Amino acid sequence: MSGGIKCWPEKERPREKLMQHGVSFLSEAELLALILKSGDAASRRSALDLGRELMLQFGSLSLLADASCSELQKVKGIGPAKATCILAALDLARRIKERDRRPIESLTRFTSASQVFEHLNPEFRDRHKEQFMALLLDGKNRIISRAQISEGSLNQSIVHPREVFNVAVRNSAAAMILLHNHPTGDPAPSPEDMEVTRRLCEAGQLLGIRVLDHIIIGENEFYSFAEHGRL
Repeated sequence: MSGGIKCWPEKERPREKLMQHGVSFLSEAELLALILKSGDAASRRSALDLGRELMLQFGSLSLLADASCSELQKVKGIGPAKATCILAALDLARRIKERDRRPIESLTRFTSASQVFEHLNPEFRDRHKEQFMALLLDGKNRIISRAQISEGSLNQSIVHPREVFNVAVRNSAAAMILLHNHPTGDPAPSPEDMEVTRRLCEAGQLLGIRVLDHIIIGENEFYSFAEHGRL
């Protein structure tokens, strides 16, 4: 459809579509067009054209939200003002999600791997590096704290039993749940994952601190060592 959005039939304009049908009726490109407000006069592209180009270049809203201002401005027609508006709007959405998500420490009791995944997936899924975390529990399996152990590819030198159980002893934990993410999106355990898990379970047995599970978070799915009988 040629010309600016103002030249389009009203029923095709993003703002009018939203007012008539609601926000869920609009595509991601159309929502971006409303944030951008205007197109690029030099290339005669509308705001919707720019929204479509942004989605094409970055592939998803999560990757768009992780982009820097300079990366956004590599898209023709996106200047500093438009780039900052995009990042501000997407970060507001992220902050709302973080505010509304109940902290993992507020769970009274560990009941399943899916419960932990539900609460931590939004935090882990967009990370581009592997993060290894331990959830520390008391004698009734209530989560009392969590500790970031390492960042980077999982191996025996980065995730050493000394580092993991030192924090557990300091917090008087009776048990723990181990977690880390796979930025590739595939939660299937690697040989390194299995070896690290084995060593940590053995160390836990010696120290009297049970390892209840090791959960690997992928792209909206997870792998539980406990559920697969590998602990």
